[in-house]
Amino acid sequence: MSTVADRRALGRAARAIRPRSGLADFTPAARRQDPVQVLLAQERDREMALTPLRHRRMSASPFAFYRGSAAIMAADLGAVPSTGLTTWLCGDAHVANFGLFAAPDRSIVFDVNDFDETSTGPFEWDVMRLAASLVLACQENGASDSKARQIVAASLRGYREQMAIHAKQDNLDNWYARIDVGALSAWSEGEGKSARSTMRQAVAKAETRDAWSALDKMTVERGGRRQLIDQPPLILPLSLEGGVAHAVTEILASYQRTLPPDRVRLLERYHLIDIGHKVVGVGSVGLLAVVVLLQGRDGDDLLVLQAKQAVSSALEPYSGASVYSEHGQRVVVGQQLMQAASDPLLGWVTTPAGRSFYLRQLRDKKYSPDITRMKPKVLGDYALLCGRALARAHARAGDPIAIAGYLGGGSKFDEAMVGFAFSYARQVHADFAEFTRAIADGRIRIGSAEQDRALSLEIDESGKIVVTTGTV
Repeated sequence: MSTVADRRALGRAARAIRPRSGLADFTPAARRQDPVQVLLAQERDREMALTPLRHRRMSASPFAFYRGSAAIMAADLGAVPSTGLTTWLCGDAHVANFGLFAAPDRSIVFDVNDFDETSTGPFEWDVMRLAASLVLACQENGASDSKARQIVAASLRGYREQMAIHAKQDNLDNWYARIDVGALSAWSEGEGKSARSTMRQAVAKAETRDAWSALDKMTVERGGRRQLIDQPPLILPLSLEGGVAHAVTEILASYQRTLPPDRVRLLERYHLIDIGHKVVGVGSVGLLAVVVLLQGRDGDDLLVLQAKQAVSSALEPYSGASVYSEHGQRVVVGQQLMQAASDPLLGWVTTPAGRSFYLRQLRDKKYSPDITRMKPKVLGDYALLCGRALARAHARAGDPIAIAGYLGGGSKFDEAMVGFAFSYARQVHADFAEFTRAIADGRIRIGSAEQDRALSLEIDESGKIVVTTGTV
């Protein structure tokens, strides 16, 4: 077994493989893949009827485009040397993929909250994804370049300092570490008045986002029973007539086999009352996100599960194939390894039709603030927190001693990553320009709101849930 000194030396030795100063600039590969083609290739696993909506959301701004283009950045990072210091990665650690949610003990925690692209890989890939996203977010909300540099630097300082803390902790202390309300309060006290105000407002907002806050928006009561509303493209209900209810019941039973017995006993007290599809996010649009509405003891005892389709991670062509043949399991394992507290109903299933899904509660006090509306001071506080959360996740899933050995105690890593963030942001702007040209010349379809409203959900002859375009 390697000693602490050996692990620290391993991290320092990685500087010879990938010098910290060498992280500062992004230079595209000589034969860099066409970004438009990368996006189109990724969409082969998606519902084609929904991809125009995905494109339209991505076309809103360079930051929105970045949120939907993890595959492009994965290809870019996979083409350059890495530190070789691997951990489980979020895979899409942009700043909008952090936030608050309820732990199983009902307390509010702050953490990474999106793991569709989770995989193993060099730790710096997640850090680069976060740093570049902060530049783009700053540009969208009008912050100056000098202020943006401070904000990105704060995030990187938070990552480095938090990793140093975990490098000195016992394994169990690392395992149990989490950023809860107590930790948030302690952090905000040290960061000033704006940080305290931001923390209190965010926690208060999260407390209001329970299951009923979602149910009130997406369901209606008819004949004494709750049903999903028909509001394409955001919500597409599916008729439970025929064999649909039976098929969904079988899928839920298979999913329950991935849960501990106490969670199974809880779910056995609910029965299916409706099913539909809910469009979520930017990058996720096009992947099925099936909403399962369950009722318990009475009409006020409702549970909403979301079964989200899982396909191969954008990182896998460059970091290696997942050890898990079921992509839903890959997402669940990555989330449980990186999060200090995960949804107690998190599990996975592969359907008889061959699609992989992971399941969780649709909304359980989950809240992420609108980054593009934050004032620079608040965004700087938030960026620092995101850096700390990412370091905690990497320390839990990887080797904090080796990573801290690479980072060092000074700001050399921070300064280099700030340079990378601005350099890569320029590449994103160039890719966004190419994306908008592809929309203009018809290579990329964005559809229309009228076409969106004609979408519907059906079961095809093979038993798959599919989104159909209908007619306008």
